Amino acid sequence: MRVLVTGGGTGGHIYPALAFVKYVKKQDPTAKFLYVGGKKGLENKILPKTDIPFETLEIQGFKRSLSLDNFKTIHLFMKSIRQAKKIVKEFKPDIVIGTGGYVSGAVVYAAAKLNIPTIVHEQNSVPGITNKFLSRYVDRIAIAFQDAAAFFPKDKTVLVGNPRATEVRDSGKSDILKEFDLDPAKETVLIFGGSQGALKINQAVVAALPMLAKKDYQVLYASGERYFEEIKKNETISLDRLTTVSVKPYIDKMAEVMANSSLLIGRAGATSIAEFTALGLPAILIPSPYVTNDHQTKNAQSLVDHGAVRMIRDDELTGESLVLAIDAIMEDKKLRKQMAAASKEQGIPDAAERLFNLVQTLI
Repeated sequence: MRVLVTGGGTGGHIYPALAFVKYVKKQDPTAKFLYVGGKKGLENKILPKTDIPFETLEIQGFKRSLSLDNFKTIHLFMKSIRQAKKIVKEFKPDIVIGTGGYVSGAVVYAAAKLNIPTIVHEQNSVPGITNKFLSRYVDRIAIAFQDAAAFFPKDKTVLVGNPRATEVRDSGKSDILKEFDLDPAKETVLIFGGSQGALKINQAVVAALPMLAKKDYQVLYASGERYFEEIKKNETISLDRLTTVSVKPYIDKMAEVMANSSLLIGRAGATSIAEFTALGLPAILIPSPYVTNDHQTKNAQSLVDHGAVRMIRDDELTGESLVLAIDAIMEDKKLRKQMAAASKEQGIPDAAERLFNLVQTLI
């Protein structure tokens, strides 16, 4: 089996693709892969650390206002399609899978025009412009949220979930919290704002730390590198004295930490949602207002509607509102159990397998 995967720009497009590749390698050790990304995307930092062959195309997105840059965008898109056709012809894939980002638009379109079987994977409840464009050309559209089906042709669309869920589903109870100077036997609230952190979440957590330090539950906060130094220098907070609160710049074993937490708090990105629902973990989501089409709010609302999460809007987030929301869940075991069950129902832990099965129907 020869699989060409393309997607880039953000981790939300890259990590599901890598999770799928990892799954396929277990099922078919002889499978060959090629990953095609953009020259400037996050994939240029991530892919070189893997053993997956990696090629790039020069491409950029459209400006939302009238701009001469949009003429350059069109030129680069047409050029990248020609380059993508060359890459596809040389690699000779059995299937091409796009996970989002402008680069996947060029590559998947080129593959479709060359009559190569194609799939796009949409991680969010509201699809991005690239997958909407590609939906008329591809053979199948794999979605992670049932809500996304309304935006695509019914006969092509299949609910598969997010392959990242498959990576975390087998994480179990352990003593991982000891690595963060916390008690593995104690109820734990996990807070994070993504790999880089989030300013509004950081401001709220810093304001809430004196209150959180007095609770019966413990807190693990991944601040992101940029905010960790600020917290260490904050004279009103002494991290060494916080026995039930642990602040770290980054958590590199997030799936295992999630599996040993009682409540998650963070943004509403598709990848983290796939992870915590696969584990059946209740959550408080604070959608980023800075993403295209406000899709994080729509992601969160989909889970709110099913009783799996509570949502705090970014402009309503304060230290006090955060603590009140945490207490409402952590001090009500019945509610927490109900939310955990609802989260589990929304999760699709066999997502990679479902996508793999979909691939096999096309090749």
